[in-house]
Amino acid sequence: MEHITLLLGIVIVTALVFDFTNGFHDTANAMATTISTGALKPKMAVAMSAALNLVGAFLSVEVANTISKGLVDESGIRPEVIFSALVGAILWNLLTWLVGLPSSSSHALMGGLIGATISSAGTGAVHGDALVTKVLIPAVAAPVVAGVAAMLATRLSYTLGKKADGKAAEKGYRAGQIASAGLVSLAHGTNDAQKTMGIITLALVAGGAVAPDSDPPTWVILSAGLAIALGTYLGGWRIIRTMGKGLTDLQPQQGFAAQTSAATVILASSHLGFSLSTTHSVSGSVMGAGLGRKGGVVRWSTATRMFVAWALTLPAAALVGAGSEWVTGLGDWGTALVAVFLVASCVAIWVVSRRQVVDHTNVNDTEEPAGVVTTAINAVTPPPAATIPSPAVTIPSPAATADPATPPAATV
Repeated sequence: MEHITLLLGIVIVTALVFDFTNGFHDTANAMATTISTGALKPKMAVAMSAALNLVGAFLSVEVANTISKGLVDESGIRPEVIFSALVGAILWNLLTWLVGLPSSSSHALMGGLIGATISSAGTGAVHGDALVTKVLIPAVAAPVVAGVAAMLATRLSYTLGKKADGKAAEKGYRAGQIASAGLVSLAHGTNDAQKTMGIITLALVAGGAVAPDSDPPTWVILSAGLAIALGTYLGGWRIIRTMGKGLTDLQPQQGFAAQTSAATVILASSHLGFSLSTTHSVSGSVMGAGLGRKGGVVRWSTATRMFVAWALTLPAAALVGAGSEWVTGLGDWGTALVAVFLVASCVAIWVVSRRQVVDHTNVNDTEEPAGVVTTAINAVTPPPAATIPSPAVTIPSPAATADPATPPAATV
């Protein structure tokens, strides 16, 4: 193993912590629809996803090279810059996990890296062409392409399955959904695990431990794969609930179409070296599958909150990364201060999350609040007309009417 200094070791450990948060944050990308339709039990689903994420980490290094070589200028990067970038990415991951929003871990990492790099070396150290072509354009295109593909695939599935036996077709789609979920997990490993490999390799280059333009060492690939697999196994149940039940209600046909479409987009982008957001791809495919079924709906109140989180990811992580880099520039005590801030923030978020626990036992329970349109309609809809009860007549008993001095009792 390369010569690792104390600071470089801290950066590597922090990178693996980010990879861990990436795992539980993005478990929903692979398994939310499978869990929501009942194709797999929650624990079994996340275990399968974890194993396939680990396998996927070894299939390619194209995305890792995009992060380590293409996005920023390696010569102007110090280990403190990498550390600051990871602080911004980790905090954004945890905050969005707390509120159950499926934001992009990839964009959080790249936003933190861009902000810290600009703070350290100026805007010239960021490769704008790579940022636009391999990050921003895929961020917009991926959910649209995956969504349209999932909508068409859903309609095709229902059209072809009209004459099929209902139970047999549902069983077949559940099996197909399990297979497609495994493919998404494999694709997630080929894309997201590599981002941590790339950031660790960039840190090794910055610390002089490896030569510039080096591919990720084997131990980096293995450690990144294990970290994301462990995070995946623990399961980000809050985001799984939002992705599986909060956006739309899916049937097995829709789940199969959504996952197959997302996996195709992710694997293609990994092959081309695009640092794609798997969250954007899967979210787009889930919405497309929801619209593809006749009578299906998308809960646009949830989707709107998700879109806002997507838009804020890059700038928010960049801001935290830039601020953290400025503090680390004050010296070793500044780096220590940022580390303490990161640990304290993580603990505080975890404590807050314990107030309302979401786990495998209640992940399919959802209480979606009414959207703006529904609330407005309810406000102007007149109340139902009041009904006047019919008069109630009490018939006296024979014993009461036997006495002529006692008049019959009647109540209105």
